[in-house]
Amino acid sequence: MLHRAFKKLDKTLTFDVASAHCDIPCKIYDPSTATIAALSVVRMIDLMEELHNKKDSSLQAMNTFNRYVREKEDQARICKNEIIIIWGDYFKQPQLEKFPEVHGLVHSIMMAASKTKQEPSREAGLKLVDLVNQFAEIFWQTKNVKTKRATCPFPPSLEVVYPELG
Repeated sequence: MLHRAFKKLDKTLTFDVASAHCDIPCKIYDPSTATIAALSVVRMIDLMEELHNKKDSSLQAMNTFNRYVREKEDQARICKNEIIIIWGDYFKQPQLEKFPEVHGLVHSIMMAASKTKQEPSREAGLKLVDLVNQFAEIFWQTKNVKTKRATCPFPPSLEVVYPELG
């Protein structure tokens, strides 16, 4: 019933039709969310390892450990989603012609993020961060923005790609 009412209203009142070719307005994509998620995966693995080494089997420790695992899983998923969105929505033919390796790189990121979900491997987490850094460098190159690598100012204190702004 509500649908019919809106359909009549739409015929009576003429509304301008809006359309877009991206999910979000163009030019505001940024791989920083994927970078932070990849760093968070490594941090959660580090915290899991620290707690495991304490050999504490209390209910509180088990709860904390499970929270770390859940967060690691969530951050790996966020990383994958952010990369897929940029690759699928932002990268068009001109960028793909200039950086044909991006398809394989995105696939490698998907596999690395999945690996961090399958096992608490710091090495897999470090690989994920490295691959996301490579993706970030390509992304910023498509926008003619220079990048730099610097150690992030929070744990796990790994080197990440930052755009040089200003």
